[in-house]
Amino acid sequence: MMAMPVGQEGHKDIPNSQMRSIIAKRLAESKFSAPHFYLRMTINMDNAISARKAINDVSPVKVSFNDLIIKACAMALRQHPYVNSSWMGDFIRQNQHIHIGNAVAVEDGLIVPVIKFADQKSLSQIAQESAVLADKARTKKIQPNEFTGNTFTVSNLGMMDIDEFTAIINPPDSCILAIGKITPTPVVENNQVVVRNLLKLTLSCDHRVVDGAVGARFMQTLKANLENPVTMLV
Repeated sequence: MMAMPVGQEGHKDIPNSQMRSIIAKRLAESKFSAPHFYLRMTINMDNAISARKAINDVSPVKVSFNDLIIKACAMALRQHPYVNSSWMGDFIRQNQHIHIGNAVAVEDGLIVPVIKFADQKSLSQIAQESAVLADKARTKKIQPNEFTGNTFTVSNLGMMDIDEFTAIINPPDSCILAIGKITPTPVVENNQVVVRNLLKLTLSCDHRVVDGAVGARFMQTLKANLENPVTMLV
């Protein structure tokens, strides 16, 4: 008779940090109070790849694809103010300023530094500010005024090889954009198979504020910005 292996059960209890407790409270409230729905869109990033290369040839700081997406979102939010809004119970607060939160993974969880007045900043300014704030977040030097005040949030897991995902809305925003990785993909154009660099984006929306058509129009503008990046430089 074959001897059965003997294992030993065990576990480790990890006390919640203050950050983890706050994350749990805020996201649970968001998920179970805001009726989420999701809009997915595929973006052809071929022109964005070429534009980023040309931009980085002259930019004083390295501009990432995430920086391009932040700028594209900021410009789209200017055209679609309902997406740049918050549910306030008895009324909807439509923000006239555009402050974009950029989710950053840190040791204790997640923190969201905010690029304020993102629509008024150049790509190089966004890139520099994003890098400085991310470094402050990871070294625990970030100040409360640097991770509050967001009106819209982006969360990017593309650098971790994630194809696509859905994100929980970051209060008090009404939407969050989940960003996957850029993937060379065969597609059919004019009855020919060609390879395009595709990016999958998912917009999580609070249905109390943003209806499907409103979110879809925002995504169409965002797609146009990313597929023709010259529009962001004019």
